[in-house]
Amino acid sequence: MAQDHNHEEEQRADLMSPGRLEGFSDGVMAIIITIMAFTIRPPSGEKWADLAQLVPQLLIYALSFTFVGIYWNNHHHLLRSTTRINGRVMWANLFLLFWLSLIPIATEWVGKNYEYSLPAAAYGVVALGAGFAFSLLVRAIIAADGEDSAAAKAVGSDLKGFVSIVLYAAAVALAFVFEPPWISYALYVGVALVWFVPDRRFSRQSTG
Repeated sequence: MAQDHNHEEEQRADLMSPGRLEGFSDGVMAIIITIMAFTIRPPSGEKWADLAQLVPQLLIYALSFTFVGIYWNNHHHLLRSTTRINGRVMWANLFLLFWLSLIPIATEWVGKNYEYSLPAAAYGVVALGAGFAFSLLVRAIIAADGEDSAAAKAVGSDLKGFVSIVLYAAAVALAFVFEPPWISYALYVGVALVWFVPDRRFSRQSTG
């Protein structure tokens, strides 16, 4: 009986491998990027002035595209260092995808109302939620794989992730202090620059 139970547990574990979870997440992130692209409309005229009106939307689109690309890249390396997927990991992954799915909404709102505090703060809340969700996913994977796993060794104290969350929170608060909220946008760009290069901690562990 014990052997049959163990066999059933192994079969259930095989139903969702890291590769399948990665493939599902890749598809969702691709859809998110596609939706963001659909929110941008061509200029209403043929003049340079008409194109200039789209600059704020193009800039926030570029930042959001970078955000999603960063999560896609690091999510890929994280799952490549993962060996076990359980229910907690799957729910943590869905929680991350939920916050990422809000990026197109926040992007369109900021693109049309970039000078105001509330849209900028809402953008930061989405970024903060995604950062927090990614940290939860990392912790869920470490709990599933064990403290001696490749993911655990790669993450360490996760100072980079903690600092990013702090900066996002600061940007949300500062959006209501300064209007237009340029400081908040600068912090969002700063976090993106920190994470622009794929996290080599995961890549070293997954190839080591």
